[in-house]
Amino acid sequence: MPDAHVIADASRRSAAEGVQPESARLPRPLRVAILGSTGSIGRSTLEVAAASAGRLRPWLLAACRSTQRLVEQAKACAPAWVVVTDEQAATDEALKELPTGTRLAVGQDALCELVQAPEVDRVVSAIVGAAGLASTWAALEAAKTVALANKETLVMAGPLVMQLAARQGVAVLPVDSEHSAIMQALRAGAASEVRRLLLTASGGPFRTLPADQFGSVTPEQALAHPTWAMGPKITIDSATMMNKALELIEARWLFDIPAEQIDVVVHPQSIVHSMVEFVDGSVVAQLSPPDMKLPIQLALDDPQRFDGPARRLDWSAALQLSFEPPDVERFPCLLLGREAAARGGTAGAVLNAANEVAVEHFLNGGIPFTAIPQVARAMLDEHPFQAEPSLDDILSLDAWARREAAGWIARLATA
Repeated sequence: MPDAHVIADASRRSAAEGVQPESARLPRPLRVAILGSTGSIGRSTLEVAAASAGRLRPWLLAACRSTQRLVEQAKACAPAWVVVTDEQAATDEALKELPTGTRLAVGQDALCELVQAPEVDRVVSAIVGAAGLASTWAALEAAKTVALANKETLVMAGPLVMQLAARQGVAVLPVDSEHSAIMQALRAGAASEVRRLLLTASGGPFRTLPADQFGSVTPEQALAHPTWAMGPKITIDSATMMNKALELIEARWLFDIPAEQIDVVVHPQSIVHSMVEFVDGSVVAQLSPPDMKLPIQLALDDPQRFDGPARRLDWSAALQLSFEPPDVERFPCLLLGREAAARGGTAGAVLNAANEVAVEHFLNGGIPFTAIPQVARAMLDEHPFQAEPSLDDILSLDAWARREAAGWIARLATA
């Protein structure tokens, strides 16, 4: 393991040297670009900004198609820009109601250009899926600190993304609750003292469902998560435990730690968000109620902490926490994630692309729940693996995996 925590390096140096974060140094609010503002992470980010006592100012809001909600958000916080990446959605008449002083831009290229604007201090990358890679890359190219909720960016191109951040001298700060917890726990010891990272998983809605009933799972059942309120794609990933597979890959690159030193533990209460075990046997955990506003605020204010709108634990009430190992036979996606994390190269990009296609078809009723890991397995096995791909190679294989996965599903339907 290296001598420094890659993701925490910049913030830890700043804290050690007494350097204040942008939100405290600047004679004005920290200006934030929120990519995916109409999704669950984006909405929570706006709540954090509204409760920040003027510390954080949404400067740019971006969405794909949810134009009505985007307009409502713009009226509430008056950003300088809103971006609609879907060109057809950008013709919506609702956008004529944007407040005075808020300008409209259209398309992915416009978004990538605006995140590089000198007015942007920090970027919240919360666009779902592979679509978030381009704008995150653009932000890092312009030396913007990125608060990363889009795990697919690191799943697809982790080494390249982290190398770019290092060259530009900026941090990639995790918004996923699990990786935020690990970032906090890592500050309890040196990198050389870490034995392993322990990612906690709720187990989703089917933690106790008999395996022989998985084939009859409906989208409605899979979308009923027991503890978290998330978008449909992420919720399905939780039901298959693919979300934990992707988070394992993300942690491998974010913290520069080998895949064999990352484990998953099922914790149904979603109170312990992840843990770090040190070589002496000590385990440091981060606890809080399941509320994404806390990791969002930490990523925006790092390395300082402020009062905020996140829920607190009620220590006057009884609290029971339980942990159990995951059942990889019932949730084979975990093994796929471990394999992709260990192989590196193009494995993560292909796994992610195949999963996105499979989840979409499951939600539309095109395949059974059990076919999701089957599609991902087939694409991992069949793809032309590259150990050290360029960004273009990754994007090319992402497109290949989507085409091949769709074809695999079509053949399944006619079999």
